[in-house]
Parts: sequence; C-alpha cells; structure tokens
Amino acid sequence: MSRNARINTLLLLAVAALAVLPLVLGLGDHKEEPFTGADGEAEAAITELEPDYEPWFSPLYEPPSGEIESALFSLQAALGAGVLAYYFGLHRGRRQGEERAKAATEDSDTATPAA
Repeated sequence: MSRNARINTLLLLAVAALAVLPLVLGLGDHKEEPFTGADGEAEAAITELEPDYEPWFSPLYEPPSGEIESALFSLQAALGAGVLAYYFGLHRGRRQGEERAKAATEDSDTATPAA
C-alpha cells in the first residue's frame, strides 16, 4: 500500500470515528430531542436566565416542518461545498497550467536549432 493510500485510509477512518463515536457513546444525548441544534439550546438557556427576554428580530422564513428545515440546511451545506470545491479546483488547474507552460518554455529554450 502506498503512502498516499495509507494516509487516505487513516483520514477516512478518522472521519468515520468522528461520525459514529458520538452516536455510540451517547454524547450530546438529550431526553426530549436527541439532535437539537445550538440555537435551541441557546434559546432554552436564555429563557431560563431571563424569562422576559424577547428576540430582537424574527426569521424571514419559517419552514413548515423540521424535515424541510433539515433539507434546506443540507442544500445550503451542499452549495457551500460546491463553491469551495470549484474554487480549489480552479486554483489547482491554473497552477498546473502555469507549471506546464513553464515546462514547455524550458523545453523550447533547451532545444538547440539545427545548424
């Protein structure tokens, strides 16, 4: 197994462990809702400390169900990942193009014309 394959395998195992271990160990386990986000926990903490607190603003759009909210969040994450992948791919492609052009220029400079 090559060095890159070993590194990729270790990274894949680390990502799998980060995804599975919290579920297996019950980290972040709540009795009412097991997968509540930080927004819900923050709201609960604020209302516990200050019962008369009113938010400064309200959401522009409130999804009708948790499934739609989750789907919109996933779509947002996918779009962000797509933008990042496009940027890094474009940057890498330009760098490789510059390296090829530089190599072609060096090759043409080292070639001597026939006399």
